[in-house]
This record gives sequence, C-alpha cells and structure tokens, in this order.
Amino acid sequence: MQPAIKACLLAWLIAPNAFAASSVDLSVKGLITPSACTPSLNQGGVADYGKLTAKDLLPETSTWLAPTSLQLAVTCDAPTLFALRGRDNRPGTAHKDDGYGYGLGLINGDQKLGTYLLTLRNPVSDDGPVQTLMSTTNGDTWWLVPEGTWLVAHQLAAFGNSDSGKPAPSPLQTVTAELHIAPSIAPANSLTLTEEVLLDGAATVDVIYL
Repeated sequence: MQPAIKACLLAWLIAPNAFAASSVDLSVKGLITPSACTPSLNQGGVADYGKLTAKDLLPETSTWLAPTSLQLAVTCDAPTLFALRGRDNRPGTAHKDDGYGYGLGLINGDQKLGTYLLTLRNPVSDDGPVQTLMSTTNGDTWWLVPEGTWLVAHQLAAFGNSDSGKPAPSPLQTVTAELHIAPSIAPANSLTLTEEVLLDGAATVDVIYL
C-alpha cells in the first residue's frame, strides 16, 4: 500500500472517534406552574425606629435596638409548594457581616452604620397546621425549626410539617408569619455622628417555587 493511501485510510479510521470525543450534550429543563404566589407585608413593609440619640449608643460594642415584627403574608392562586429567600438591597454594609445580617447602609462614605437580623416565626395557614422549616441544600433536605428560621440569602425558609415521616414544605394557598426584625448599631467610636444620619436598611423577600 502506498504511504499516501495508508495515511488517508488511518485518518478516516481515527476521525469518527476524535469527533465523538469533542462533543457534549445540553438539556434545558424546567416547569411552568399555573399557580402564582404573592408576598406582602403590613405597614407598607416599613419598620420605623424614629429618632435615636447618639449619646444612647454604646461606644465599644453594638447597641441593640428593641426588636419589632411585621406580618408577612403569602397568598397563592391555589395550594402551591414554595419557599422564601431574603435578599439584602444594601449588600456589603452590615457591620457584622457573617452571612446572616442585613446592612443599614453607609454613612460618611464608608462607615457601616449597623446590622439587622430577620427571622420568620409563628406561621398560621388556612390549609392546616404548619411550622417553620429551613434548608441549606437548596430544598433537597429540610429541618423543622419550630422556634423560627432565618430569612437569609444562603438558605431557604418554608412552612410545612413532618406528616410524611420527614420534614417537608406543605402546598399552601395562604399563610401568614411574623417577620421578626432585630437591628443593632455599630459601636459609636467607629462612627462619625456629628450630623443626623439615616438608618437605611432595605431587603427583598423572594418566593421560590419548589
């Protein structure tokens, strides 16, 4: 066999395997649900602490303000499996940045004014008894947290029970819960408070369909 013919034959034999090894498959999947859920907060979603005086702030440690609660309601078109996730609209401004605190904004350009914590407590549903749940595995595994669960970005919060033998969210049409808010102000010696400054916390509650 001539060298040129032999080289062409080898190339023809090898080429199919080479092409097959240079490809990858893609699938696009999802689910469109006919039911939608709408979250809402009473008091227009505003926790107003009014005026605070700088002299009442602790100089070396955080000053915790009195906690307050808003009522969070979720109303769906039909019984729906869903979870909730919190989103900080002032990212990077929490003076205690441990992944659970939301920021109260910056003052004087770069000073972190404070932090607030959000938890969901005491849920009530017309669809039956429910408790608060949390998942750090994007919904693969759930834990019951009867005393209340964090509303944060890195885990899911939901409402359900253990009737199936393990904790799991329940399909709900209506549910209300206390959104517990616990703010703290950074140590006063880390802040320049020669003028009035605003507590400027802002967050979003996202509904995640399961």
